[in-house]
Order: sequence, then structure tokens, then C-alpha cells
Amino acid sequence: MKNQELNTRRAQATPRGVGVMCDFYAVRAENATLWDAEGREYIDFAGGIAVLNTGHLHPKVQAAVAAQLQQFTHTAYQIVPYEGYVALAERINALAPIDGPAKTAFFTTGAEAVENAVKIARSYTGRSGVIAFGGAFHGRTLLGMALTGKVAPYKLSFGPMPAEIFHAPFPGADVTVAESIKALEMLFKTDIDPKRVAAIILEPVQGEGGFNVAPPELMRELRRVCDEHGILLIADEVQTGFARTGKLFAMQHHDVKPDLMTIAKSLGGGMPISGVVGRAEVMDAPAPGGLGGTYAGNALSVAAALAVLDVIEEEQLCARSAQLGEQLMARLNGLRASVPGIADVRGLGSMVAVELVDPATGKPDAQAVQRVQQAALKQGLILLSCGVYGNVLRFLYPLTIPDAQFARALDILSAALQG
Repeated sequence: MKNQELNTRRAQATPRGVGVMCDFYAVRAENATLWDAEGREYIDFAGGIAVLNTGHLHPKVQAAVAAQLQQFTHTAYQIVPYEGYVALAERINALAPIDGPAKTAFFTTGAEAVENAVKIARSYTGRSGVIAFGGAFHGRTLLGMALTGKVAPYKLSFGPMPAEIFHAPFPGADVTVAESIKALEMLFKTDIDPKRVAAIILEPVQGEGGFNVAPPELMRELRRVCDEHGILLIADEVQTGFARTGKLFAMQHHDVKPDLMTIAKSLGGGMPISGVVGRAEVMDAPAPGGLGGTYAGNALSVAAALAVLDVIEEEQLCARSAQLGEQLMARLNGLRASVPGIADVRGLGSMVAVELVDPATGKPDAQAVQRVQQAALKQGLILLSCGVYGNVLRFLYPLTIPDAQFARALDILSAALQG
């Protein structure tokens, strides 16, 4: 089956709202390499949108899923439980940067984890308000979309949004931490009494927003504000988790801890699984039956996740993430003289991005990003964009990528940026 024929079928069978970046179709993948329907080979720097930190079809993940497939695929954990779910919860509880005893519940998607974290926070506090940040991405469900701090394409034509969701500016090039906290405190004066706020939610490194790294002083100030007003702090680690930032969780870069964390994406190594981990007393707030889902903590996905945690530890992927990220940032910073449109190179570990602007005006240059993506794709490198203005390239390669292939990808990227 050829790509063009498949594109014709897709246009007729699926709605335009499901946007598709590539015009070719995957038929096979291994580690950081993907092959299309016409036999062309690509280096995958998208990683299924941060899902493949352990690569496509890691042998240990593949073997774990195959073994579980011989036992059972589904019982619904809430009907007939199984040990794997409990074992995975125990491991996450021990690894997560949560103060005191922790508990974990599993779900299926990142958006589901976010929705359930808000449910848990509301149940524990007896409050309803939630504060998020501009540029945030927390999912495409109704509540996730309301929390997301980017209108196009996520909120267009889908209103009205749920009530009592508020946004503060996220620190960046034009906003200081002090200004961000001042705006947050102004929300308490103009929009909602802090005694009605259940939670403040943020990504330690904004994903869709442009790989903006939360400064340590922001986390400290948010912890202070939350403690002062009895608000829960939720760290959305859906994209940042599982070695992407050079540590298992991005919150381990900070000296304060959240009350709840959402996890997903690379936890399953390509299988759909998400979770909420948090302080035990907080997690126990909802009544029995208040949390769950038919596929929540599916047995195949749980088996994959247990294998993923083994791979991260055995192959020292946190250290590998830091090493690869340093190489990438050094290459990008080395291009500043020949690529005047590079406004910023930022990130933690291998959660790295480069921001492009028009060098004449300094304005965000989304078209330049698109040109780089297209040029790289012609040479077999898949890249993703992000940012409120669409002018940021982000890099989400498998942390298991071979050195030679990584070097080849950096050469393609450099040429595309200079072209």
C-alpha cells in the first residue's frame, strides 16, 4: 500500500480535526528508526510525542507484553485485580518525589490523569478552584482543555469552558518569577478567594508551551503560596517524566515536592497507561468507586511499564539523557553565529528546544520552524514544533538512540537550520 493511496483513504475516512503531520505511513519501527509504507527510513526525534524514551519496541518491553499476553489481557482491575498493578504502584510510590507515604492510581491517558488529579484535589480540600499557567498543556478533554493555556488549536469552537479555572503567566523571556507570583496573588484579589482554590497545577518544563523550564524560585514560591493557603501543588509530569530531563522525574531538579503528580507517556514504552501519585492521605480522599476506568491500569500496559522502569535503571537512561542533551545543546549553541534566527536554546537533560525568530524584527518565526522541519524530513529526520507562537523546535528522541545515529541526526538538523 503506497503513501498517496493511504492519504486518499484517510481524507475520506477520518475527520480533519485529527490533524496529521506526516504524509507517510509507518509500517515498522525499531529503537529510534521508523520505516514507511514505501520503504523509506526515518530517524524519529518525535518519539510518539515523548512516549518512547526507551525506544520503539525495546526488547525487554516487548518480551514483558508478550508474556502478559499469554496470561490475560483484561479483567478490569476494579473487578478482578492483579499483582502487576500493585507492584507497579509500589515501585512508583518508592521512586516519586512525594513527602511521606505515597499511593498511586493508574489510568489510560495523560488527560485522564490530569482530570483525576483535579478530582482528588477537590475531594481532599473540599474546594473547587484550580489555577494553571499560560502556555500550559494538560490535555484535550473538557477539563484538560480548560486548564491548557493555549487557544489555537485546542480551544477553538469548543466552549464554554468549565468554571473556576484560572491562569497565571508562566515565567519566561518577558515575565519574571516575581511578576508571575504577583499575578497569581492578584488572582486571589480579583477572581477567587484562595480558600476556594483546590490546586495549582503546572508542568516542571512546559511541553506544548515551548519547553519553558520552571525556575527553582518559582517552585519554591508556589510551595510557599500553597502551604500558606492550604492549596495542593500538582506537578504535571506527563511529558517530563521517566528520564527525559536527566532525572526520573523533573521535580527531582527542585528542592520542594508536590502533593500530587501526573504521569503517563514514556511510562508505558508505547503502551497506553497513565497515573496519579501523591501523598497517601490526599490520594485516599475519594470514596471507593470515585476513581478508575474500564481500561485503567490495563494488564498489558502495566507489564510494559514495569519493564520500562527496569530498562531506565539498567541502561542508566537518566545519565544518558543528560549526556545526549549536553551534546544537542552544544551543537545548537554552536550554530548561533551562522543562524541569527536562533533566539534561545533551553531545556533540562534531553528535554531540549530551540526558539526561532525573525532576526530583523525579533518576532516569533513559525515559518522558519516549518522550513526546518520540511528540510529535515527530506533528509529522513522527524522533528516536532511547539510554543504558543509555533516558533519552537523540540527534540524527543529515544534515549536509547545509538551514538552514530544521534550524530547523523545532529548533522541533518544543523544543515536544516543553516539552509
